[in-house]
Amino acid sequence: MKHILITGSTDGIGKLLALRLAKEGHFVAIHGRSDAKLAATLKEIKQQSKNENVIGFLADFSDLNAVKKMAEEVAEKMPIIDVLVNNAGVLMTNGSSGTIDIRFVVNYFAPYALTNGIVANLKASDAPRIVNLSSAAQSTINIQALEGKTGLGANEAYAQSKLALTIWSFYLAEQEPSITVVAVNPGSLLNTKMAKEAYGQHWSPAEKGVDILYNLSMTDLAKSGEYFDNDKGSYATAHADAYNTQKIENLLSITNTLV
Repeated sequence: MKHILITGSTDGIGKLLALRLAKEGHFVAIHGRSDAKLAATLKEIKQQSKNENVIGFLADFSDLNAVKKMAEEVAEKMPIIDVLVNNAGVLMTNGSSGTIDIRFVVNYFAPYALTNGIVANLKASDAPRIVNLSSAAQSTINIQALEGKTGLGANEAYAQSKLALTIWSFYLAEQEPSITVVAVNPGSLLNTKMAKEAYGQHWSPAEKGVDILYNLSMTDLAKSGEYFDNDKGSYATAHADAYNTQKIENLLSITNTLV
């Protein structure tokens, strides 16, 4: 039995992954930002999986203080974490989180803050693993936008936030050699709420994304410090910036300051 935490798991591929792992008898922690939805999802997963070892954490990932509070709660309730799936993400939204684009906060700063808050719990596992949900959309990070000094369109902010997450994945893999850290594009336009809200269409079933997340979380497919592109069905090269030492250092130094 593994202890697994999946963020953004009250719907979409996060929820389907949580259900699949719960059915296999693992200890699964889900996360959501709506109390009612979290409670309903917990009940549903427990009933369908006949597994009582399913717990929930509530946090709005556009609020970094809430994320840090959740990290403390996770650290207390899950002394050992075998797998962390940083799945929570946002593309279209009406919300804002102060001056910094909400996509940077939810898609990058939140997983960064959460992971750093529970790294000791991951290291308590025999073979810890972190799966970070990237995207085929990755574009050069506008540092002014990252710091909240200039605005971006939704798609551009999303693509930059996903590159930031990928860069940090590679960095973390080097910093923490005992943890397998892999970034993954689970598949473009999967049949999920996010794709429907953004594009009104999908290309592939959600299960395609669930399968790759499962395989990277639970099998020996995961390679640390690599990027898996599920549109290609193989490991691939991420955006060139992810291999640029200067850009990596810049991003991480700003991130440390902001988070």
